[in-house]
Amino acid sequence: MAIIKKFRIKSFKNVNSVIEFENVSLSYGGRLILDNINFKINEGQIFGMLGPNGVGKSTIFNLITGLVKPKSGKIKIQSEEVTQYPIYLRTKKFKVGYVPQYGGYFNDLTLYENLKAISEIVIPNKNLRDERINFLISKFELDNLKDIKAKFLSGGQKKKLVIALSLLSDPKVLLLDECFAALDVLTIKMLQETIVKLQQENKITICICDHQARDLLACVDMAMILSNGKVVAQDSPSNLVKDINAKNAYFGESFKFN
Repeated sequence: MAIIKKFRIKSFKNVNSVIEFENVSLSYGGRLILDNINFKINEGQIFGMLGPNGVGKSTIFNLITGLVKPKSGKIKIQSEEVTQYPIYLRTKKFKVGYVPQYGGYFNDLTLYENLKAISEIVIPNKNLRDERINFLISKFELDNLKDIKAKFLSGGQKKKLVIALSLLSDPKVLLLDECFAALDVLTIKMLQETIVKLQQENKITICICDHQARDLLACVDMAMILSNGKVVAQDSPSNLVKDINAKNAYFGESFKFN
């Protein structure tokens, strides 16, 4: 597949980190999932996480949103430690949006009704709700799907809906969990282009975790490889695929990017 990004942001005018993990460890039932990991996601960056099943990628999202707490270490959002902050405060204060791998919408509501329902929760100003809904419907070209129940939408249409739902609150950070899973090639390309446009047009910081290495690397600025609870490599896509630690832990010798 062709490279989606026309350019890669290697340095940022504003180098403030939006997400920062400092010596974070986490265990489940005595099993060490994350072992003293450290990484940063810079403002305006599209950041990717890769690694085998069960390595802790979705767990990192749960730590960022506050669904779980680390065993040790610090989690910072916009330079403020949030380790003890509840979910709602992280969402409201730091404007963190989340697109889950599965679900994220009401099956028996239409596309428009889904947007309307969530808007009533996240947009206090009634006058702004319809304006925001109409903007997102137009942005994602969903006009002809407004009155169709979510359960009847295609995989790509459902993904567009869930991203639109996550954008109702105008987030500054967007987390995408396994966003390319079970999608056809054309839908993946559409989603990649959507992600890049969100960065370029809305200046949103985006973090993606996925198993589809080529699809993820085609649209991120930076990516890291997780293995055995640790960050074993982190770099730009072109450098990462050459990294010996990344090859040994994840890519193997035969992986080709372009």
